[in-house]
Amino acid sequence: MNLKYWFLLSRLPFLSVMLLPYILGALLAGRFSGMFHWPIFWLGMLGAVSVQLIAHYSGEIYDLAEDRLSVVLEKNFFTGGSQVMVENLVSPKKVRILIGVVLFLSMAAGLILQFYFKAGKWTLLLGSSGIICAFFYSRPPLRWVSRGFGEVLIAYAFGWLSINAGFYLQAGRFDILPTWISLPVACSVANIILINEYPDYPADKQVFKQNILVRIGKERGAQLYTLLVICAGGTFILALVRGLPLLTAVFYFPVLIISISLALAMLKSRYNQPKQLERICGLTILVNLGTSLSCILGLLLS
Repeated sequence: MNLKYWFLLSRLPFLSVMLLPYILGALLAGRFSGMFHWPIFWLGMLGAVSVQLIAHYSGEIYDLAEDRLSVVLEKNFFTGGSQVMVENLVSPKKVRILIGVVLFLSMAAGLILQFYFKAGKWTLLLGSSGIICAFFYSRPPLRWVSRGFGEVLIAYAFGWLSINAGFYLQAGRFDILPTWISLPVACSVANIILINEYPDYPADKQVFKQNILVRIGKERGAQLYTLLVICAGGTFILALVRGLPLLTAVFYFPVLIISISLALAMLKSRYNQPKQLERICGLTILVNLGTSLSCILGLLLS
């Protein structure tokens, strides 16, 4: 396979949405438990990336119908998949092979972490929950993305799971602080999925893809987006109260301002303007990355 097509299929820049929370969890373990092992860190990162790639590659195959329509109905830089399969640049057989490869890597990483490094008895369960979310997010028969439940699983996998897995693999135990910190990250990543459903809305309706936006409509979707912004800000404050370094708030403040401005734009129905919608999509990703990054900087510099 041409390396360029593999890069496009993998959507490598978007892996940061998983990697930053995982790094944050590992740093939390180092800060509050005094435990940090580089081999475990890198192997856990391999498992986390592999799980996300399962979701990316599966979406390319099982969301192909709506991805084709998105190009025609309301094309947006952040949606419609990579368009590699839409343009017949890579065969479905090769993508299925890629799914098998990353599935094997994720399972191998989990087995080595639990039985060789003895990272903890819940290691395989944590990894398996991520694999199930990723494997069946777009894939039938479960196809979470079309049941109005996929957004919740994304919030779990890229919020609670990624941070707590990073913490657990290092510390060998769970703690309440990573859970508090994961909540604003989970809310912001749920908004990434929600806002990306707006440009796909016409295509999703035509193929009967019953995600949350198709179920509740654009106006209520804007209200949900705003509610998630409020929840993200509120839970971030709770994380500060629970022990997150106060310096983190300095880095998070610009992120909060951006997220509030995006919520106001959504309430003003700016999602009906394609250029404005594309801007909101991009900035929503920035808010999510900024939330994780502000916590990482707060931990490193305090």
